[in-house]
Amino acid sequence: MSLEQLVRAMAEHLVDHPESVDVKEVEGEKTTVIELRVAPEDLGKVIGREGRTARAMRTILAAAAIKDSKRAMLEILE
Repeated sequence: MSLEQLVRAMAEHLVDHPESVDVKEVEGEKTTVIELRVAPEDLGKVIGREGRTARAMRTILAAAAIKDSKRAMLEILE
């Protein structure tokens, strides 16, 4: 499973409108940035209370990236 697929799967299970989940992978020299867009009404569900859900998603993404000897960051876009 790619990092993009991992983020898409996590986000689709969190939101009310999974069809509006858009994930884009931007490769850099040392770091891969995963950009996540969701419907405006689902933004709070992806971020979570005090950012806990977003922090958990970033932790899972970082662990999966290390497994592939990469660095990855999650950007949640409005």
